[in-house]
Amino acid sequence: MEKQNVILHSDLNNFFASVEMALNPSLVGKPVAVCGNAEERHGIVLAKSEIAKKMGVKTAMTIIEAKRLCPNLVTVQSHHDLYEEYSKKVRKIYERYTDRIEPFGIDEAWLDVTHSSIFGSGKEIADKIRKEVKEELGLTCSVGVSFNKVFAKLASDLKKPDATTVINCENYIKTVWRLPVSDLLFVGKSTSLKLNRYNIFTIGDLANTTPEFLNSKLGKWGETLWMYANGKDDSPVRRIDEEERAKSVGNSVTTYRDLQNLRDVKMVLTYLCESVAERLVSYGIGKATTLSISVRDSSLSWVTRQCKLPYPSTLSEDFFKSAVALFEANYKWHSSIRSIGVSVSDFIENVEQLTFEQDTAKYEKKVELEKRVTNLRKKYGDNTIRKGITLCDTEFGRSVHPHDNGITKVHNSTESDENA
Repeated sequence: MEKQNVILHSDLNNFFASVEMALNPSLVGKPVAVCGNAEERHGIVLAKSEIAKKMGVKTAMTIIEAKRLCPNLVTVQSHHDLYEEYSKKVRKIYERYTDRIEPFGIDEAWLDVTHSSIFGSGKEIADKIRKEVKEELGLTCSVGVSFNKVFAKLASDLKKPDATTVINCENYIKTVWRLPVSDLLFVGKSTSLKLNRYNIFTIGDLANTTPEFLNSKLGKWGETLWMYANGKDDSPVRRIDEEERAKSVGNSVTTYRDLQNLRDVKMVLTYLCESVAERLVSYGIGKATTLSISVRDSSLSWVTRQCKLPYPSTLSEDFFKSAVALFEANYKWHSSIRSIGVSVSDFIENVEQLTFEQDTAKYEKKVELEKRVTNLRKKYGDNTIRKGITLCDTEFGRSVHPHDNGITKVHNSTESDENA
């Protein structure tokens, strides 16, 4: 009989705020918010402590809104280099138990400990990891234990902070099926609303719906969601060396003149996002779930921010929308911009995010359209087909080349924003 997989999902609790408190113990016991720029009246909350969360503080709130809810809120400047350093330290702890570690953002990871029984059961390994992370780094994590990645992720979300939760073949129907369908991995708010229209409110409702019906309403990935709900996810946890091959795909450019306004930025982001999307497709490493931007102004100061995409994608228009939103939320125009970059990371293969606004068939048509545009540009030149916004200043097209192998590159991502 084949041995059942033992998969862990580890989620560092309130990661950014927890790192700040580990480095500055005077913050412990206080409501803390990590902000992009704590000195800015219009800065936003990137992460918050458990106490601040209970007071109603949420990620992406302005500092003013957050302090209205929590007058004694302590705001601190974000330190992305430190968060990356701590993420690597946690990874080293994971490596004591397995070499099958697949990051899901800077603060989450799947671990396959199927063949790590020398260290104990899945729950025992999870408890050891939580203990070592707390004692050695001063952080806490919630760990889910299950027989596949989807249920392990779901388990880690059930009890927070600092807990181990087990979902196995014996209890998953009782534990999982009663939960809202929106709790299932890759079922976002819009997808949930669409499923609700067909009286599918819980994961159990989804599991007991026929794959044929789901396919008729959601396309071929309707069956994928049905399989997830029924515990039939068989996607593997990648080894460390497999994951390292392609951490992110990005493109950056120093423009021929400083960017003076949002229109300039959108023009350059259009080129960059097209470049990144084309390269991502050519690599065949799956859909991106995270997007980063980096901005250097005329004073040579850097701003780097990262966010989760609304759904896994390879489309340039999806990258563009998130890049613009991230830029507008974080750059305050103290000076003009000299260079800008875009990268995507945290790739997922063989999954599809379905949304109310964008079903699978529509998404696939857009993918096919982008492939055809790419082929035409390769055959007849980059300017054969252009988006209207790029016509505002044609010189930008000479400094950003979507098909230039020397610009687009695979590199390691170093910053991340924490989920709400």
